Amino acid sequence: MPRRPLTGTSDTMAEITRLTRSGNLSQATARIQQMLGAKPATTEPPLDPDVIEGTFTHVDAPARSGLSKTLARIAAGGMHPSATPPTGRADPLPNGAQFSLHSHTGPQGNRDYWLFIPADAPDGPLPLIVMLHGCTQSPQDFATGTGMNALAQTQGVLVAYPAQPTGANMNKCWNWFRPADQGRDAGEPAILAGITRDVQRLHRANPARTYVAGLSAGGAAAVVMGQAYPDLFAAIGVQSGLPAGAARDVPQALQIMRTGAAGGRLAHAVPTIVFHGTGDQTVALMNGKAIMAQAQAGFGGTVQVEQGYSGRRYTRTTQTMPDGRTSTEFWQTDGAPHAWSGGHPAGSYTDPTGPDASAQMLRFFGQHQLD
Repeated sequence: MPRRPLTGTSDTMAEITRLTRSGNLSQATARIQQMLGAKPATTEPPLDPDVIEGTFTHVDAPARSGLSKTLARIAAGGMHPSATPPTGRADPLPNGAQFSLHSHTGPQGNRDYWLFIPADAPDGPLPLIVMLHGCTQSPQDFATGTGMNALAQTQGVLVAYPAQPTGANMNKCWNWFRPADQGRDAGEPAILAGITRDVQRLHRANPARTYVAGLSAGGAAAVVMGQAYPDLFAAIGVQSGLPAGAARDVPQALQIMRTGAAGGRLAHAVPTIVFHGTGDQTVALMNGKAIMAQAQAGFGGTVQVEQGYSGRRYTRTTQTMPDGRTSTEFWQTDGAPHAWSGGHPAGSYTDPTGPDASAQMLRFFGQHQLD
């Protein structure tokens, strides 16, 4: 059965606000944890060393922050907490389409994932996109925000959304910055590869036309997956992510998020499309440029720069191979925040005014398949 979203009652939220404004942050934290289904704590909980990104918010909300800063804002009367920030309504599934919960079990661990199966899909193996959500997001929220299911319906594409649990990272971030989660056949990459192979085996997914994309920590994890499994993914898509091999621990990750890093030379050339906003205050624009520089180094061909407007002004840098396919694309969107470009306002952490990253990624992926 699909899991119901967690929501807090108005009485609970009022109590949390009262406790916070009275300075009793410990009890306020405990009530928030109870509302979210976590074990209450009697004292202020220590910071998780692997939590490197704060809570995702709408683009018109205050900048990301940890629980302490959020509570401080509540105490000052500047922010009303909500367990379900999105206020819009997702588009309904078309008749016959399926969006259901599944589970993967493997040697490296277990993960749930949601799978979209389009209605009236054509015969034969279908393309598959693995979508990796950002910190604090859920697969359902990410599916709503990116609008990928609606596009996948029109093009006959399967879409899998792995879920990162709080037991693996308190803020549900993919652990892209840990050495144990950066290579093949180990850690989270092995789990994600296992989910991908499950869908390929059980749901007629085309192994030659399988792709991975993600936002923020999910985008960084998508870059890792492209390098760890170049035989599994024909291309990758990244929104507001970070380059491969740039961080080996939390302090490095925090520094790179603020200032950017070049990362190392990649072992595999994987077609890559990247979106990054110049107004991103969470992951510096230099990181998007670094991902693109890594990808471009693996391909020859002609590099072209063009400018355009689609809700926001953008600069699009493409690298075209001799056969006419685009091997790399970098979309730099003017003023865009740390959010999915062109996303649906019903989902969290979206920028509805920007170019449609989901549509452009699908177009880009369509050019590439594994031999």
